[in-house]
Amino acid sequence: TETKASVGFKAGVKEYKLTYYTPEYETKDTDILAAFRVTPQPGVPPEEAGAAVAAESSTGTWTTVWTDGLTSLDRYKGRCYHIEPVPGEKDQYICYVAYPLDLFEEGSVTNMFTSIVGNVFGFKALRALRLEDLRIPPAYIKTFQGPPHGIQVERDKLNKYGRPLLGCT
Repeated sequence: TETKASVGFKAGVKEYKLTYYTPEYETKDTDILAAFRVTPQPGVPPEEAGAAVAAESSTGTWTTVWTDGLTSLDRYKGRCYHIEPVPGEKDQYICYVAYPLDLFEEGSVTNMFTSIVGNVFGFKALRALRLEDLRIPPAYIKTFQGPPHGIQVERDKLNKYGRPLLGCT
């Protein structure tokens, strides 16, 4: 017999693609857009792998938790909205994921990268994962303070020009 407590909180793996794979989603100018190169484990469909990346790098968890009803999942979840095979590579896909700005703390590069690339790289459904590209909307970029003495002083100290500089603490 099944106990009442286990009915709403049944342990087990749910399919991420039911919630996080949304091919009909139209990206917004305010979304952070990420392109991941994904190699799923054998037997894992690309839609499930892409959805798992979106879930695990935003609001997803492998089981139902009691806090699910406290916030709007649609407001905060990452969405895998497009998947395409990598030409010439067997079982590799580019999975495009959109993240709403509400998911991230303003002014924190660390918070953004911790969410997007923190936990997801150890996910067992994936054999390999690499962040290929990231588009950050100007409205979010403007919340980053930058170096206290200006970017030119930092470039001069590092003797690095003509490329992005990124540091997180």
